[in-house]
Amino acid sequence: MSQKQYDESSFRVLKGLEPVRERPGMYTRTDSPCHMIQEVIDNAADEALAGFAKSIHVQVLRDGSITVTDDGRGIPVGPHPVEKVPVVVLAYTVLHAGGKFDKKSGNSAYAFSGGLHGVGVAVTTALSLRVEVEVRREGKIHQVSFVDGGREIGEIVEAGNCGRQTGTRVRVWPDGRYFDSPRVPMNELERLLRSKAVLLPGVRVILEIEQADGSFSKQDWRYEDGLPGYLREMMNGFEPLVPVYSTEKYAGEDEDYAPGEGAAWAIGWFDGHQIGESYVNLIPTVAGGTHESGLRAGVFEGVRNFIEHHSLLPKGVKLQQEDVCGRMSFVLSARLLDPQFQGQVKEKLNSREAVKLVSSMLLNPFEAWLNQNVEQGRAIADIAIRQAQSRLKDAQKVEKRKSSGVAVLPGKLADCESGRIDENELYLVEGDSAGGSAKLARDRETQAILPLRGKVQNAWEIDPNRLFANAEIHDVSVAIGVDPHKADAPDAVLANLRYGKIIIMADADVDGSHIQTLLLTLFLRHFPRLVAAGHVFIALPPLYRVDVPAQGKKRPPRRFYALDDGELTSIRDRLIKEGFREDQLEVGRFKGLGEMQPAQLKETAMAPATRRVLPVTLGELAHAEIDALFDLLMGKGEASGRRAWMELKGNLVEADL
Repeated sequence: MSQKQYDESSFRVLKGLEPVRERPGMYTRTDSPCHMIQEVIDNAADEALAGFAKSIHVQVLRDGSITVTDDGRGIPVGPHPVEKVPVVVLAYTVLHAGGKFDKKSGNSAYAFSGGLHGVGVAVTTALSLRVEVEVRREGKIHQVSFVDGGREIGEIVEAGNCGRQTGTRVRVWPDGRYFDSPRVPMNELERLLRSKAVLLPGVRVILEIEQADGSFSKQDWRYEDGLPGYLREMMNGFEPLVPVYSTEKYAGEDEDYAPGEGAAWAIGWFDGHQIGESYVNLIPTVAGGTHESGLRAGVFEGVRNFIEHHSLLPKGVKLQQEDVCGRMSFVLSARLLDPQFQGQVKEKLNSREAVKLVSSMLLNPFEAWLNQNVEQGRAIADIAIRQAQSRLKDAQKVEKRKSSGVAVLPGKLADCESGRIDENELYLVEGDSAGGSAKLARDRETQAILPLRGKVQNAWEIDPNRLFANAEIHDVSVAIGVDPHKADAPDAVLANLRYGKIIIMADADVDGSHIQTLLLTLFLRHFPRLVAAGHVFIALPPLYRVDVPAQGKKRPPRRFYALDDGELTSIRDRLIKEGFREDQLEVGRFKGLGEMQPAQLKETAMAPATRRVLPVTLGELAHAEIDALFDLLMGKGEASGRRAWMELKGNLVEADL
C-alpha cells in the first residue's frame, strides 16, 4: 500500500481570488449566478441609499452576460495611496477591499451599506469569464476589463469625455462551470429589483431582457406608495382586516444608537394569507433574523399594552407573541451601521443589537397609532385574543390525553405551560446546578428543563427491553412522550410527542461533548424517528466571555461571547481595530453552565432571537453506514478498531486537551 508524502511541500497557499474559485460555495450560491449579480446590483443600490444615484438599469443579454448601470459617483480609478493600484482594480480583484470599512471612524464611503468585508464584487470577478467596468467620473470615461476569473487584468483606458455625467456600468459574463445553471432565474431577479425600487424612494429601477429578435422587453419599477403599496401588491388581492400601518423611525444625535440607524415597516393583518419580507441596508434577508424578531417583539408589546390599557383581555387568557403576530404580514427595511450576517450570501441577520433597535424604534409610534385609531386597535386585539383562546382549547385537549396516561412525568422536570407541540422546547441539561440556572433563564411558557445527573449510559448496545432500567433514560423517554422504536417505525410512534424541539445543552468542554455524544447515541439507536423528523438539536453555549468598557455616553459597556479560541481571537481582533487596547478587554472562561448567570445563559443558549442552536440531521448517509460508524465508535468490543481508527485519522480530530 503506497503512503502519500506529507512534508513541507504538501502545503499550498491560495492567493488572490484562488480561494473563491476553489470553494465558490463558501462565498456565494452555486445554484445560479443570481447572488453573484446581486453583489453588483447591491453596489449600485448602496450609491442610491447614500443619495448619489437616481436610477439602476439592468440588462440581460442573449449571450448570457448581464449589465448593471447606475448614475452614482463612479468607482475611483486613481491609485490607492498605500497599495499603489487603481482603486477600481482593487475592488474587483482583491478580497477584503472596499469602501465600506471604517464606518465608526467616519472614513467609510458609505454610512449604511449591505457590504461588510469587501468580498462581494471580487467574488463576481473570480467566477466570471469576463467582467467589463466602465466608470464615468471627473469628466472622463474610464474602461477596464478582467478576464478568466481575474487572472488577466487589462489596463485602464481613457475612452472619452462624459461632461458632468457620473456613474458605473458593469458587464458580467458568468462562468457556467461554477453553477448548476449558468442562467439567472428571471423571477428571482425581478423580485430583487422590484424590492430595490420599493426600498429606495425616488429611485427608478429598470430591467431589460433581450429577446430572440434583438429587441428588448422592459419593466420599470417606481413605487409612489412605498412599503404599504408593495405589501398590498404582495398580498395579491387579499383584503386587510385592518388598514395597513406603515411608518419609519431612525435614531438622532442624542439617542443610544448611531445616527440614522432604525427601520421602516409596513404591517397588516390579512384574512387567509401571511407573508413576511425583510431587508437590512437594502439586502434581502430571506431567512429573516434578529431584526424580524425585534419587529415581532415591538408589535407584541404594543398590542399587549393596548389590550391592558383598554381592559380587553378575558379572564384566564394569557397572551403570547404568536397570538398577535401569527396572522401578521409585514415588509421590514432596517438600517444598521455594522450588520452581522450569517454567511456571505447574507440570508439571515445575526446582529443581537437589532432586536432592541427595531423593537424600540417601532414600539412608541405603533402604540400611538393604536390609541389614535382605537377601532383598528380593537380589531387587532380581537384577532390576537381569539387566537389565544383557540390555543388554550388545544392545550386543554392535550392535557386531558396526558393526564389519562399511565406514565408519570419525572419529578425533576420543570415543564412548560404551553401545550402546543410546534412551539414547546425541552432542554436536556447537564447537572442540577446548570439545571437551576436554566430554570431561571427559560421562558416558562414554552421551554421545559430536565436536569440529568451525571453521564447517561452508553445505550448503543443496550437491549431495548432493558432500556428503562436506567433512571435517566427512563426520565428522558417519559418526558418527551415517545417510546423506544426502530428506524423503520411508522410516523405514529411520534403521536404523543410533547416537544417540537429537544435541545441537548452541556458544558463547552470535553465532558460536555461526551454527554452530547451519549445522548445522541441514545436518540439515534432507540429514537431514530425523532432524529429523522428534525426534533433533536444541540445548544452551543460559549466558552469565553469578553467584557468591553464604555466609550463615552453613546457607547455603553458591551459583552461578547465566544464558542472557542478561534472565535475569541476574532472578537479580540475586531475590538482592537475599533480602537481598544488588549489590556482593556476582560476575558473570562466559563467552567460550566452552572457558573453562568441566568441572563447570560438566556442570551447565549435559550432566547430564540440570540441563541446558537444546531439541528441534528442524518444527512445523506444511509442507516447502514451510520450504524457501522457508531458500532466502531461506541461498541464495547471495538477497542482495537477504535485504536486503529485513531492512528489513521486522529489528526483530523479537534481535541480540547
